[in-house]
Amino acid sequence: MSNPTYTIKPALRCLRRSQNPLHRLRSITTTASQYQEAALRSTSAPPVLDPNLVSTRKEEQQLLSTGVSPIGSRRRRAALQSTSNIPFEQLPYQCFQEARKILQIDREEKLQQIEEERRRIAKAEALDPAKCGGDAGKKGKLVAMHKYLEQLKVLADVNDPLIKKRFEDGLGDMNRPIYRYLADRKWREYKRLVMMQRISQMHIVPDVLPHLDPIAEVSLAFGRRNVQPGEFVDSRVSETSPRLNVQLFDKGEKLVTLVVLDSDVPNVERDTFGYRCHFLAINIPLSPTTTSLPFSVLSKESQVVLPWLPPHAQKGSPYHRLSIFVLQQPDEKVLDVEAMRTKEERHGFNLRSFNDRHLVKPIGVHLFRTIWDEGTEGVMKRAGLEGANIELRRKKPEALPYKKKDGARYR
Repeated sequence: MSNPTYTIKPALRCLRRSQNPLHRLRSITTTASQYQEAALRSTSAPPVLDPNLVSTRKEEQQLLSTGVSPIGSRRRRAALQSTSNIPFEQLPYQCFQEARKILQIDREEKLQQIEEERRRIAKAEALDPAKCGGDAGKKGKLVAMHKYLEQLKVLADVNDPLIKKRFEDGLGDMNRPIYRYLADRKWREYKRLVMMQRISQMHIVPDVLPHLDPIAEVSLAFGRRNVQPGEFVDSRVSETSPRLNVQLFDKGEKLVTLVVLDSDVPNVERDTFGYRCHFLAINIPLSPTTTSLPFSVLSKESQVVLPWLPPHAQKGSPYHRLSIFVLQQPDEKVLDVEAMRTKEERHGFNLRSFNDRHLVKPIGVHLFRTIWDEGTEGVMKRAGLEGANIELRRKKPEALPYKKKDGARYR
């Protein structure tokens, strides 16, 4: 008979394990397992990004998603990461410091030229007009000399890295010519090109004005919403008056006129489109440092000629182009508000005739579009406007009478 040891050994092994208390009891530990530690690491709070130090596109996008914008250029932020707590003008780069010495020498030469030009201007102002072509000749000469003096002031600081750093950080003083020059150059590189493209695509020129050359940057916002040139704006958003930001790049204060014009008003009787003025205000002071211009704060007695009328488009009509023009008044001349209120009307307002009568010059422009939407009817009722229950439709062209051809020609 065979030995039963081979069948009994596995059973004995199981009994021995069941009798061992170390196998029956499970130890309790206070440390987390590896996968729990990984989960804890992944759920930890994200690192706080410094707007002065982010230097990659990914970090910039993460910072913008939190509502904070990076400060300065990416090149500046990358330099601050490697050289912390060191003033910008003391960066330990030999080439940078040697270049600053050369720029300092050039700046001193420009300052000497500025002093020499100022002496020439003072000497020209003391001359008798009869010796320099009369009053007109003297005035033209002085204008040219002052223009050259401003160019020298710009050339003295245009290559200074500290000036560029302050401008990129948004700390530039617009009273200084160099910061106005840098702001004008930055605006002309992109924003002005976009504005001129929208004006050309939407035929603001020549439908409203025969020619337009803006020299001032104009930004538009309804409440907290910034409006891009040519963007569609909901009628409920544009029901309240907007806010403009007009940045001038010339020194001194100017008096301007604001005109908001709708150039796509349907005229059913004449089967064409006309104009309607939605806002008109005059004698508004602006300067390079005074840029904010809310319509609601303008004086109703001495500035506002036609108050704000909510933009609206009747059902069935194509989108309406609403143009905002900033017009410079000649020689800082104050216009008569009462006389203008008796002459100017909303419907049929012609901007070309207005410019010719008052000799104003367009220096800035912005535009947006409106179309019939779900809130237009309520906006028109609240403003007391008629036509919300009228739908415009295109007139079908009449069919030409059919003329039967002679069948003999086909035989």
